[in-house]
Amino acid sequence: MRLGTVEVAGVPRLIALTADNWLLDLTAEAHARGEGAAAFKDMLTLIETGDVGLDQARGLLEDAPQSDLLDPNAVRYLPPILPVQYRDCLVFEEHLANCLAAFETMGGPKGAIPPVWYDQPIYYKGNRMSFIGHGQDVIWPAYAEFLDVELELAIVLGKQGKDIPENDAARHIFGYTILNDVSARDAQSKEMPGQLGPAKGKDFDTGNILGPYILTADEVDHPIALDMDLRVNGERWGGGNSRAMQHDFGAILAHISASETLYPGEVIGSGTVGTGCGLEQGRKLAPGDTFELEIEKIGTLINRIVRP
Repeated sequence: MRLGTVEVAGVPRLIALTADNWLLDLTAEAHARGEGAAAFKDMLTLIETGDVGLDQARGLLEDAPQSDLLDPNAVRYLPPILPVQYRDCLVFEEHLANCLAAFETMGGPKGAIPPVWYDQPIYYKGNRMSFIGHGQDVIWPAYAEFLDVELELAIVLGKQGKDIPENDAARHIFGYTILNDVSARDAQSKEMPGQLGPAKGKDFDTGNILGPYILTADEVDHPIALDMDLRVNGERWGGGNSRAMQHDFGAILAHISASETLYPGEVIGSGTVGTGCGLEQGRKLAPGDTFELEIEKIGTLINRIVRP
């Protein structure tokens, strides 16, 4: 299933996407059939109900009459979930090598990929409160001149865990979605030599985007291998396949959960796929640009960037 959150007449609704790309309001459909709708309060509630809620959603989706479906063009998309916690990794070697070379041309230090990157997943914690959804505008931060997109795959956790074994990690994944952590490259290049990771290079209102849907984990094999594609104003900028991850999501969850409890509703990004951003190719966004991030089986996440 592909699940999401949209706003209808100012009210958030949990939806499922039909095979012919209509939206089913799960709460309304459950009420119409006289079934309990408690599982569909929001995405986190559905995640916490486990298989019971997903089975109910599948049943509603299978028999939904056309008269009960919503037009995707008549709703406002929200992030499918507001993350309980948000972390983003960097596990694509091509992307890292290209970015190190690009930052060097911007006056940064000459750098090679450090050995630790090959030994373990590297990640940072971002601003979970700055997320927007498909179709919403990204507001250009006043302190930046070089803005960039980031084509990423992300997981949404479905099960609490600590010290998760790598070979058991897939059971903790509720689903997969598209992540775009829009980056202020000029700010990032200044702060990264401080060796505390990104800050204002990543943290600004509307700078993180999720959606449009969460693909439930039962729809794909693990480790996941999906085609990824980036377009800006209709022109292809780059992309690749998630099979190129140096550390798959099993290894990522095993590493992050070491002596630390992870919770349902957390979002963890893969980092940008090789050639999935402008920095790697010497390109930057301009006000008014529209970017499309497409990942096989999940959908296409489309947004525009504007100056206030």
